[in-house]
Amino acid sequence: MEQLHFTIRIDAPVHTVWSTMLDASTYRDWTRAFHEGSHYVGSWAEGSTIRFLAPGEDASHSGLVATVVENRPDEFISLEIRGAVSRGIDDTTSAHARRFAGAHEDYSFSESDGVTTLVVTVDTDEEFTAMFAADWPRALARLGELAEERAATAD
Repeated sequence: MEQLHFTIRIDAPVHTVWSTMLDASTYRDWTRAFHEGSHYVGSWAEGSTIRFLAPGEDASHSGLVATVVENRPDEFISLEIRGAVSRGIDDTTSAHARRFAGAHEDYSFSESDGVTTLVVTVDTDEEFTAMFAADWPRALARLGELAEERAATAD
């Protein structure tokens, strides 16, 4: 697996960035960069199972199943991918699912003078490196727009 790193500075308080990233409605918006209709099912609570899903051509949902390894609000969240979701069913044993198993996604948040720095570290199969290299910056840019809009209306 390859490890990719992405960083964005967002002109919004850390809690605004955190909540914008994880709230179900805004999550659907900023993750469109990966796949229209992307969403999650589950909880961001430490120890919880969470599924990252997108609709397929046949209206079923596929994606990844993960465990929230660590969740320190407004600071850090770490996910460990356990496998795939295919047509709505968790798959942790097939060769396809094992390609993702054990991969981590880590999100680190820090704030200085009202500006939040978000660092994303993603383990990925080499097959997806180019896609993530293109999609993550677009997704984070949209996340930044949403968080800055929220911060502006909160004043």
